Amino acid sequence: MKTIGIIGAGFSGTMTAVQLIEKSTTPCEIIVINERETLNKGFAYNPYSDKHLLNVIAGKMSAFPDNQDHFLDWVMERESFSDKDRTLIANSFLPRKLYGEYLVSVWNTYLKIAQTKNITVTVIDSFVVDLDPREESVQLWLDNNQMLTVDECVIASGNLVPRNPRIKNPDFYQSPNYFQNPWKADSVQNTNPDLPVLIVGNGLTMVDTVVGLMEQGFKNDIYSISPNGFNILPHRHNGLKYTKLIEELREDMSLFDLVKLVHKHIKAVREYGATAEPVIDSLRPFTQNLWKRFSTEEKSIFMSRLRHLWGVARHRIPIHTHDKLQQLRIDGKLKISSGRLLNFTEDQNVITVEYFDKKEHVVKTLKVSRIINCTGPETDLMNVEKSFLKNCLLKGILTQDSLKLGIVTNTDTFQIINAEGKTHSHLFTIGGNLKGELWESTAVNELRRQAENLVGQLCIKAQPETAKQETGTT
Repeated sequence: MKTIGIIGAGFSGTMTAVQLIEKSTTPCEIIVINERETLNKGFAYNPYSDKHLLNVIAGKMSAFPDNQDHFLDWVMERESFSDKDRTLIANSFLPRKLYGEYLVSVWNTYLKIAQTKNITVTVIDSFVVDLDPREESVQLWLDNNQMLTVDECVIASGNLVPRNPRIKNPDFYQSPNYFQNPWKADSVQNTNPDLPVLIVGNGLTMVDTVVGLMEQGFKNDIYSISPNGFNILPHRHNGLKYTKLIEELREDMSLFDLVKLVHKHIKAVREYGATAEPVIDSLRPFTQNLWKRFSTEEKSIFMSRLRHLWGVARHRIPIHTHDKLQQLRIDGKLKISSGRLLNFTEDQNVITVEYFDKKEHVVKTLKVSRIINCTGPETDLMNVEKSFLKNCLLKGILTQDSLKLGIVTNTDTFQIINAEGKTHSHLFTIGGNLKGELWESTAVNELRRQAENLVGQLCIKAQPETAKQETGTT
């Protein structure tokens, strides 16, 4: 009986296990390794606030690529939604906590299905500290001193915590008033009411952190410092589809030609009072193939000159959340600066922040009670203090792309490629680890399809040789 190990039980890990249960035609054992705090939900869907909302409408959040209404149907069956208009709910941004409950419901349903198919599912509350691919298996070492041998191993490890900003005094990062992981509840709890809070970064996680602080009753000022200041956009054209760009799009376009084409169509929609978002959204089905065809130089140019603009246009928030942030700014409670951090020093729980203000071109200081890092997940494994992925990188079991965005992988089979350029037969990865290969590889839209396609590969491998020859899969 085949044993499949899955490292991580966020969305990718959960749906890989679910798809295995769904598609397996023979008994197998599925071992999921994950800390229990995020079991089957991950940090993204296990929020500390009821007010953290999905950034995609409910009608597009099904966990199953071939059943687009699965999440919406589940929502409408709940008593609290039974009297609501289905079309309204389908186009609404629902709480992430509700989506986490949905994933748990899917998981529990498939655990019952697994029993009927003689599939054993084991969940281990632990961390992987190292692994070793063998010729016919993969060995895993856990932090509870357990060693496992699995026939196939899927790394669905999700996001790493943000990188610490470079400052003169790196010893500061040992302070209990510094929160490197903004997705944990303690980052917004038990704040000092007499001093402001500093948020480093200005993306979607900053928005959630501000919402969390307000929900906890924090009434002092909130500062946010990032290289680009406030550029977060709301969803302003929900449901509006723009198709004209696609008629001129070629997947072999250079980055220069693509940017030229996008600018042309943004100018066209602005003549009719619309903004750029529908144009950018129309590229969504093609971005992975475009990225794969870009040269290393083009990818580097994109990251240095266009990444921020792309992120602003692509990663938007519900308009009522955007309105709340704008009101906080108007009221002077949320103060956002474009700047470069220089140093943090602490004396008796008062942190002095020194930064260069890019707008006024002067060095400024401010006093805060805590600092919350919302700069986004680290992707360069060499910057991580402790990680089995870093161990694998150092041993040559895996490599990173030239931009250090993810793990070099065969995206057709999801098999990891080692430092010698050879493909591991039994070691796979999906999700954010494929960002270097695909760029867009973190949203449900991509992850649900990856999980399904990966399981398709695993099921082919599980077939007897005679069956493979008959289906032409050898």
